[in-house]
Amino acid sequence: MRDVIYLLFHLLTTLATLIRPGGSRTVIAENLLLKQQLIIHSRARERAPNLSTRDRALLGFWSLFLNPKRIVRAAIIIKPSTLLSFHNALKKRKYRQLYSPSGGRKPGPKGPSREVIDAIVEMKRRNPRYGCPRIAQQINLAFGLELDKDVIRRILATHYKPDPSIHGPSWLTVIGHAKDSLWSVDLFRCVSILLKSHWVMVVMDQYTRRIIAFAVHAGNVDGPALCRMFSDATFEKGWPKYISSDNDPLFQYHRWKANLRVLDIEEIKSVPHVPMSHPFVERLIGSIRRELLDHTFFWTATDLENKLRDYQCYFNECRVHSGREGSTPIGSADRKIVDINEYRWKKHCRGLFQLPMAA
Repeated sequence: MRDVIYLLFHLLTTLATLIRPGGSRTVIAENLLLKQQLIIHSRARERAPNLSTRDRALLGFWSLFLNPKRIVRAAIIIKPSTLLSFHNALKKRKYRQLYSPSGGRKPGPKGPSREVIDAIVEMKRRNPRYGCPRIAQQINLAFGLELDKDVIRRILATHYKPDPSIHGPSWLTVIGHAKDSLWSVDLFRCVSILLKSHWVMVVMDQYTRRIIAFAVHAGNVDGPALCRMFSDATFEKGWPKYISSDNDPLFQYHRWKANLRVLDIEEIKSVPHVPMSHPFVERLIGSIRRELLDHTFFWTATDLENKLRDYQCYFNECRVHSGREGSTPIGSADRKIVDINEYRWKKHCRGLFQLPMAA
């Protein structure tokens, strides 16, 4: 609506400029100009009157019908300082037009190419839960670029219009110390589409952020079930020297502690009631919930295991991590750089995520 009003006002201004001043039009315009100035002047009490946008537009429009010699006499409320400000503004505009680059282009870096912008916007559209750091790291990993998260933020602010129906909290980067041969283990519960509870054990390597395996158990968990889940998760994967767990009562079972002694694994307990003392696996569980379980259903324990196995492949091989400076847990030295001009999108986790790959 504002653009239509501006267009109409410019049209009237052009018509008034084309019509030469003189005759009855000049008299009417001068009378209206004086009347408007009196209205403005009557607003003043102890200070100068304020000119609204409407006042400036009317005064400027009616002055187009007057002879330049009559404008000086008709402008009864314009002060010399106002004329000087107008003159200084015109001088600045004149020299800006004279010495500005041709074509209206600003000097300096040109910014990312159109292909890079399209790839960034497309990745955000296909993965709306990705933040600017994640997108920057993922684009750098795929195309061999060196983009910063601030560049991604400016590009998305200009070229991307988010869907208001999509809401997803962003996750913060947790920086902590990790050591070799240290695994973290934790349990979380999820509910199937039939409202049946399932317990999931997740085992991850803290040094590489790699998911070792998942184990799923339908129903309540006791000591033998807990040991069986750990054996299923670590089958043919070896065992670490240390394992980190929280103070959940499930990890206080005698059979759990005896199983660790048999496997010659030293258990390291986190600080009670402080989730940040167990940061990596806690953040991993949050990522699993936000990125997978909150956006899909599962029917049985087997169905849940298959979905978690797909997410494990995506997490270990394709998903970048801020704690690893934008690389994946299973880094590959011979990873092929994707050409920004020839690539396609590959779906992961049955279409929940889409990442660029070589065409």
